Amino acid sequence: MERRNFLQYLAIATVPAAVPIPVSAQQAICVGGNQSAVPDARTTAPLDVPAAGVINAGFLISKGAEIVDFGGPWGVLEYVYVGTPPRNPFRLYTVAATQSPVTVSGGMVVVPNFAIEDAPKPDILIIPAMDLSQVSPEVLEWIRLVHETTQVTMSVCNGSFVLAKAGVLDGRTATAHHGGAAQLKKMFPRVNVIKGKRWVEDGRLATAGGLTSGQDLALRLVERYFGREVAKATATELEYLGNGWMNPDTNWYR
Repeated sequence: MERRNFLQYLAIATVPAAVPIPVSAQQAICVGGNQSAVPDARTTAPLDVPAAGVINAGFLISKGAEIVDFGGPWGVLEYVYVGTPPRNPFRLYTVAATQSPVTVSGGMVVVPNFAIEDAPKPDILIIPAMDLSQVSPEVLEWIRLVHETTQVTMSVCNGSFVLAKAGVLDGRTATAHHGGAAQLKKMFPRVNVIKGKRWVEDGRLATAGGLTSGQDLALRLVERYFGREVAKATATELEYLGNGWMNPDTNWYR
């Protein structure tokens, strides 16, 4: 079943017409409601900027890739500025099996910056939800290969299915869209699936929940590299009011 139809089916089958948001969840995600924030990731899970001063962030895409999943983190990383004079430390690029145009969700056509055979080695690899049937064995092998040297291999929403199919989630803890978590566990029983988190980290692996959770995980990465104040400045520039990047338990989906 095509991914969007699958999620729509789950929504109809499992979600009431109106789902009240618990007061605690409202307080957790409103601006300033970060009383329960985890400590600054720069002090607890730091990432070091490569010696060249540039962080390669590769976004894998294929037919049907969910645009929110990769567009959200792309937008976050695009607006990070550090140093004097201010500069953006991230080199952002898309990667696909080939450089042929790719039709992603909503009908947008994207021409990948690189094919897997000539893409720069990513320090961060971001994988959105996509049609598993469109992910070739060559792409799965590329994921396994680059994961050996990434600082963080990251999925958003049901992009964790792609990581699981590549085998890099075996024996690891991960999350997915709340409507796909059970299916992830069923299809890949060797993965320890946690439902209802904005993001989950396990070593060099990081997985985000549904769609906009990818923005939270991207801000979390910014914090790991540059500290909370830079991440806050980035969120402010984006006018992003959620603070799930400081607390993965702010999701009210279970």
